[in-house]
Amino acid sequence: MTERNASRPGHLSSDANEPASPTTARRSKIWRFTPVVVVLAGLALGYAFGLQDYLSLAFLAEQRQALRAYVDANFLWSALLFLGIYIAAVAFSFPAASVLTIFGGFLFGWMIGGALVAVGATVGASILFLATRSAFGSFLRHRVDGVVKKLADGFRENAFGYLFVIRLAPVFPFFVVNIAAALFDISLGRFFAATFFGILPGTFAYAYLGQGVDSVLLAAQESGQEAKISDLVTPEITLAFFALALVALIPTVVRQIRKRGASR
Repeated sequence: MTERNASRPGHLSSDANEPASPTTARRSKIWRFTPVVVVLAGLALGYAFGLQDYLSLAFLAEQRQALRAYVDANFLWSALLFLGIYIAAVAFSFPAASVLTIFGGFLFGWMIGGALVAVGATVGASILFLATRSAFGSFLRHRVDGVVKKLADGFRENAFGYLFVIRLAPVFPFFVVNIAAALFDISLGRFFAATFFGILPGTFAYAYLGQGVDSVLLAAQESGQEAKISDLVTPEITLAFFALALVALIPTVVRQIRKRGASR
């Protein structure tokens, strides 16, 4: 009897090719934006609980002895806790990456601290990348045209090279790059690799600065002033990052020139 009903022309069947109902489509849109809502909610909660007061050099100056004693007594747990905090801070776009990197170098040494930061920053950035891509990526990719489309296509074709260079020289805020990369339709694998390897020089440089931050904090306290990141990061270090980025950009530029020459 079931077969007879299924063979009738007017019989309704649950065909996979049937268009989704309005309710299903609406639910799909809601779920698509859920990750972004979670990110924004996490960022708002972070500020509401005053986490910005704890993720500062002033807090490190006041609590440096207690923090270091705790790490010495609970090294593995402290490392895992620091890694989790770093992932959450980057995923929720909390503006504390530089300070946390210095924290890592101070508490764990430049090598272990730098490794924890590299992993935490890459994982956190990938979470934000996926959240943005799920919410806005397909929507914008089908609506850009003209110069923006050409820029997006060029960026996608040389995704690793361009993103690697941007990571080497942190001209743009870290979270902005994470969001922009999602809008330019870069694969997660390329994003992850370019981010991880691109941030290594800066990560270990900041962690190394953090390893010697104790003297800077003491000097700031003695002078009655609050320590700032600018007291640690010299113009020479910034110029070195830019020089490194320019060198890394050369292969991508040469490849683009050859490609245009071959197409003429």
